[in-house]
Amino acid sequence: MRRYTKADLEEIVCVQLENLNAMHDLLKIMKTQNELLENANKKLTDEVHDFKVRYYRTGETGRP
Repeated sequence: MRRYTKADLEEIVCVQLENLNAMHDLLKIMKTQNELLENANKKLTDEVHDFKVRYYRTGETGRP
């Protein structure tokens, strides 16, 4: 069985804390990206809906 010194254990804890902080940062980034994607999808859905309404009302694509 390996014996760890206090310094070894402190280093392990510090590395684990750094890893947790890095994971937290990545989760924040992923949450922000998710929100951006949701907003883009909503905007695209709205634009498609508007296009369909305009197309089916007039029979035109709205292009010049």
